[in-house]
Amino acid sequence: MSDWLGRHILVVDDDEEICALLKSYLERSGFRVSSLNSGERLLQALELASPDMLILDVMMPGEDGFSLCSRVRKVSQVPIIMLTASADESDRIIGLELGADDYVPKPFSPRELLARVKAIFRRVGGLAPGGQHRYYCFAGWQLDTVNRSLTDPQGEEHALSGADYSLLQLFLERPGEVLSRDDLLGLTRGREANPFDRSIDVQLSRLRQRLGEDAKDPHIIKTVRGAGYVLAVAVELK
Repeated sequence: MSDWLGRHILVVDDDEEICALLKSYLERSGFRVSSLNSGERLLQALELASPDMLILDVMMPGEDGFSLCSRVRKVSQVPIIMLTASADESDRIIGLELGADDYVPKPFSPRELLARVKAIFRRVGGLAPGGQHRYYCFAGWQLDTVNRSLTDPQGEEHALSGADYSLLQLFLERPGEVLSRDDLLGLTRGREANPFDRSIDVQLSRLRQRLGEDAKDPHIIKTVRGAGYVLAVAVELK
């Protein structure tokens, strides 16, 4: 049985046709789906319904998806996919900066959205698979793959968004391997890099900040000029 079967997805979109379409399509693939036509009751729904993922429209009357994403991230690390009708790259970057895991432009293919939903559940399933290690230890830091949290060298624990977690885990699984922007985008979000898509650069910059890196002279995730990026410290598995 697939790990995602029975997972609960909450769709927040003021377009009732889109909500109905996603409910029908995703339920045929084994998910449980509910929907809200505004964000007014979103935080209450998070507490009462405990969804495993949010699909959140950016452009809604009243409070928009960006504001809702920011509010959700203050109380929950639930995976978030944002739907945007704008072709403007800045919308995608803002969503990722606020903690979204992925974005899908409207109009979208339900089949593509389903693939992205499954990809996120594979990456952040919430449990370390049998036989795999729970902790990645590096440069005084520790990543917990069960709680998706990061503990700093002083012992303080920090929650990670799905996007930050996926990017960091990717580097930790490939220490010493140079990863290009195409590699990073393809392996974390399952798509080829657009030469004008700077979203992965925004994510990388945010991750370096979380790790306390000097932007001009990082020592954990280093830039390899003309090739990509590399995790330049040793990793211990526990």
